[in-house]
Order: sequence, then C-alpha cells, then structure tokens
Amino acid sequence: MSILHHHASGTRSMTSGSIVKQIILFSLPLMFGNIFQMLYNTVDSIVVGNFVSKQALAAVGSTTQIVNMLVFFFNGFSVGAGVVISHYFGARDKEKLHDAVETTMAITFVLCVLFTLLGVAGVKPMLRFMSTPDDVMQDAALYLTIYFWGFAGLLIYNMGSGILRAVGNTTLPLFFLILTSVLNIILDLLFVLGFHRGIDGVAAATIISQFISAVLTLVLLTRSKESYRLVWKDLRIRMDILRFIVSVGLPAAIQSVITAFSNVFVQSYVNFFGSSVMAGWACYNKLDSFIMLPMQSMAMAATTFVSQNIGAKKEERANQGTRTSILLSVAITFLIGLVLFIFAPPAIRLFSKDASVIEYGTLFLRTNVFFLLANCVNHVLAGSLRGRGDSRAPMLCMIFSFVLVRQVYLFVVTRFIANTPRLVGIGYPVGWVTCFIIEVAYYRIRWANRTGEGRSEELSRP
Repeated sequence: MSILHHHASGTRSMTSGSIVKQIILFSLPLMFGNIFQMLYNTVDSIVVGNFVSKQALAAVGSTTQIVNMLVFFFNGFSVGAGVVISHYFGARDKEKLHDAVETTMAITFVLCVLFTLLGVAGVKPMLRFMSTPDDVMQDAALYLTIYFWGFAGLLIYNMGSGILRAVGNTTLPLFFLILTSVLNIILDLLFVLGFHRGIDGVAAATIISQFISAVLTLVLLTRSKESYRLVWKDLRIRMDILRFIVSVGLPAAIQSVITAFSNVFVQSYVNFFGSSVMAGWACYNKLDSFIMLPMQSMAMAATTFVSQNIGAKKEERANQGTRTSILLSVAITFLIGLVLFIFAPPAIRLFSKDASVIEYGTLFLRTNVFFLLANCVNHVLAGSLRGRGDSRAPMLCMIFSFVLVRQVYLFVVTRFIANTPRLVGIGYPVGWVTCFIIEVAYYRIRWANRTGEGRSEELSRP
C-alpha cells in the first residue's frame, strides 16, 4: 500500500503513513501556491512603487486591509467547507462528499454577487474611516473600485482550490496560480510601461489574472471523474450540509473579518504619520505576509490532516500531526525571518527607492519579525482546532488578542506614552504573544491528551 495513497486524481489520504512526509508533501505546494497568490498584490506594489509614485504605493498598501476583510470572511466559509469535505473524504462517504461540493459552490456564487456589491459600495466610506490622506485617496479609491468589480474571480478560485485541498490535491491549484501569477506580472508591465496606465492598469491586470484562475479551477472540478466532481445540474444548497459548514466556517469567518477590521484601525494609526510611513508600513506588510506563508500553509495542512484523521477516528494521530506542523512552521519561519532581518533594507528597496520609505520599512520589519514565531503556534493550533470542528475557541482567542488587546495597547501607548511609528508597529506582536499564551493553554487543557474518540462528536454531524 502506498504511504500516501496519492492517486492519479491527485487526492491524498492522510490517515496512515509517515506524518512528517505527508505534511511536508501536502504543505509545500500550498506554500508555493500562497507565494504566487501573494505575488498578485505584491507585484502591483512593486510596479506602482517603482514606475508610478510613492502615493500610488501608499494607496495600494492602504487598501490591503479593506480587501482582506471580505476575503477573510469568505475564507472562513472556505475553511468550514474544507473541514466538512475532508471529513467525508476521510470517512469514505461519497454521497455526502458530493453533496458538500455542490452546496459549497452554490453558496460561493451567491456570496460572489453579495461581496462584489458590498465592496464597490463601501470603497469611499472605508477609505474615509481609515483617515486616508488626500494625496492618496483618489488612487486608493480607483484601485479598490476596479478590484472589487473583479472580486468574484478571486473568491471562486479560493473556494475551488479549497475543495481540491480538502481531498489532498494541492498540486493543480499551484499550477494554476503559477500560470496566472506570471500572466499578472506580464499584464502589469504591459499596462503601466506599454500603455502608460497608472494604478488602474495594475488593478485591471490583477482581476483579469484572477478570473482566468477561477475558470481553470471550475473546468478542473467539472471534468473530474472523482466523487468531488462539480455537477452543475446538482448545484443547490442543501441545508443540512450548509449548517455543518456554517458551524465550522462562521466562527472562522467572524474571527477573520473582525481581525481584519481591527487592522483597519491599525492602518488609521499609521496613516497619521503621512505617506512616507504609510509606504514603509505597506512594504513591511508585504514582506510580513511572505514570512507568514509557511505558518499559513502548515495551518491548512493541519486542518486537512486533523479533519481526515478525525473522520477516520484516529485522534492520537491527529495530535501528532498538530505537533509536527508546529515544529516545521517554527523552524522554517525562523530561517526566513533571520534572512530578512539581516537584509531588511535591500528587501524594502524592492518596493521603493525612496530613502524615508526604506528607513521606516526596515524599522517595522526588524522590530516585529521574530515575534512571528509565536504566531506560528497560533495559526497551526487554530487550524488543528478547526479540523476538529472546534472553531469557536480560536475565534474567541484571536478576537480577544488581535482586536481587544491590540486596540487597547494602541490607544494607551499613543495617548499616554508616545505616538511613534515603532510603538504603533509593535501593536501586531502584542496581539500575537497574547494569543499564543491563551491558545496554547486552551489546547493543552482541552485536546492535547485525548487519545480515544474524545470530542470527535464535534464532527459527527449532520
């Protein structure tokens, strides 16, 4: 029997065999895929920072948190759908697996319409809420408006690739991302350098590329011969499946969107210092997002690994997979963080040649980078808990740490200690460390020592 049961279809059962090997082979395509997905917005930043203006760079960077609020909310449902599909895949329940895929895609199309309308309508109010400076407002509004009109492509790709990940197939979504990321780079340069467009050109390049990745994913799901095939005539929302997805996905969605909304507040504190600090913060956030890719990939691997093994009633193996994912995540993040700490100025210079932007970007990066080791544990444990169906606990922990504690810190430090860029930037690590302490304690008490079926009834419905 193959260690990974890695079938020709690309699916992978993770309920037996080497845990380390399975997690690495599963997470590597995820990590590379996330890198290429990050390239969409990062290439936009590099192109506008080098070929348009500092204000355009600040505009692209300041819109990230607004986009993230809707993307993260949707991705919460994607997590819920992935857990449900992984569970049925691990349990070998083909009928329920088929129902889960059809329900997942049906609700995706509904949410595409809703989020597009909400995004376009909310552009100006959200930018004003973030105290966006006048010299950045016009570019930011233009970029966001174009981006949201093409938002459905990103959502459909994310959900379709989430279905493929749930059954262990991380290779084909990676291939689609590589293809469309390269296309995005070509279109960015074509629109800006060839057609002399500004921020509207990079936004258009992004949404065209995202739509192509969505179409490719839909074609793959439709033409598959496996039980997770998308059958358009069966496309409907089955309420029992939807309740199962929502029970896992809604807490993750709420946690993600509230955390992103909290980061909008952080952005408003940064905006106080003007476009140079804003651009430096934007550069730091791009690099920070890349450093976080291994932990996010390990977290997704942990979710699928744990969910499949809970479906197969192998709880101790699920615990071992969680520990392995944490160790791998911490080791990889430390090495990447060390390199970026040493070479921070050249890394920031990729986005801008402006001396003040490089200064502030380097300041933020070197101050915060090693605190991300605590965030490795946060993300992997949260992924593991969601894989068990325990989605409420990480939601409450992260909302408390990333929202309440972070906002209290920022309010106190800027009003009663000193309002400086460094102290504002430390708001991120304050939330990470708080979450680390609470989440580790919860996991050790509730789950770490369970070896039987334990609380597997969390995933025993519908």
